[in-house]
Amino acid sequence: MSAPSPADSPSAAPSCYRHPGRPTYVRCNRCERYICGDCMRSAAVGQQCVECVRAGARTIRQPRTRFGGRLRSDTPVVTYVLIAVNVLAFVLQMASGTMEKDLALWPPAVADGQVYRLVTSAFLHYGATHLLLNMWALYVVGPPLEIWLGRMRLGALYALSGLGGSVLVYLVSPLDTATAGASGAIFGLFGATFVVGKRLAVDVRWVVAVVAFNLVFTFLVPLISSQRISWQAHLGGLVSGALVAAAYVYPPRELRNVIQAAVTIVVLVAFAALVWWRTAQLLAEFSA
Repeated sequence: MSAPSPADSPSAAPSCYRHPGRPTYVRCNRCERYICGDCMRSAAVGQQCVECVRAGARTIRQPRTRFGGRLRSDTPVVTYVLIAVNVLAFVLQMASGTMEKDLALWPPAVADGQVYRLVTSAFLHYGATHLLLNMWALYVVGPPLEIWLGRMRLGALYALSGLGGSVLVYLVSPLDTATAGASGAIFGLFGATFVVGKRLAVDVRWVVAVVAFNLVFTFLVPLISSQRISWQAHLGGLVSGALVAAAYVYPPRELRNVIQAAVTIVVLVAFAALVWWRTAQLLAEFSA
C-alpha cells in the first residue's frame, strides 16, 4: 500500500489566519485570506473576515439629519428616555415624602447654594394630570424634532429650554412659591417646532394655536381660580427653545457645527451669569 501524498494529508490543508490550528478552504472575498467558521461574516457577496468587515464599515458614511445630527434610526430614543425619566421621577416623588420639598425650585433655597434645584425641578410634577399633559406633549413634538435635529441636538435643546424656564422663574417669581414641572422644556420644544418647521417650509399653524391656547390658559387660570401656573417657566422655556433652535437650523452648512456648539455654550454661560447675579441680589436682601 502506497503512503498518502503530502497534498492529500490533512496537515497540508490551509488554516484560518486568526486560528492557525483550524483547517479551512474558505477565503475572505475581500483580502483572500483563509477564514474558519467563527471568522466568517456575511457580506453583500460571499463571506468576509472580521477585519475586512470592520474596515468596510468605517468607509460607510452614516446618514445625517438636515441640520448635522447623525440619523442612526427613526426611533426617537431620546424622547422615550426623557418620558421614562419623568415618569420614574414621579413614581419616586409619590413614594417619598420629602422629594418634592427637597428638589422643587424654591428661590431662597437656590440662593442658599442648592443650584441643582434649577434642574431637578424640571423632572417633578404636581399630580398625575400635570405629568400626563406634559408627557403627551413631549410624545407629540419630540419625535419629529429628534428626526430633524438628531439625538444630541434634541437633548441639548430640551435641557436648555428647561433650564431657561427655571432661570426666569428664579429671576422674577415670588420668593414664597415653589415651582416644578417639565413645562418649560415642553414650551421650548413648541418654540423649536415652530422655528424648525418654518425653516423646512412645514405647516406649523397648529403649533401657533397650541402655544397661544396654552399662554392664554397660563395667564387666565390664576385670575379665575386659586390655582397657580408658572408663566415664568412657560415663557422662559418658549423663548429659550426658539432662540436655540434658530441657532441650530439657520447657520450655513460650512459653519453649522461650530455655531451650534458656540451658541449652546454661550447660552449656558448666560444662564450661569443670570443665576449668579440673582443669587447675589437675594443674598444682599436676606442680609439687609
